Amino acid sequence: MFTPGQKTFAIFFIIAFTIIMILSYRKDKKLHTKNYKGAKWVLVGFVLFVLGLFLLKNQLNS
Repeated sequence: MFTPGQKTFAIFFIIAFTIIMILSYRKDKKLHTKNYKGAKWVLVGFVLFVLGLFLLKNQLNS
């Protein structure tokens, strides 16, 4: 299905991409904590909203 060269390239790409992503995240970690302080509460609110819609749908269909 894949040639040995394609498999080697895919493995190298995945390893390099993962390393670059980790280094980028570490570099920007301080900036993200400063600028996105309340982001987790937005996520919690969104999840609760979707859960509420799901429960309301199940109650109305019963």
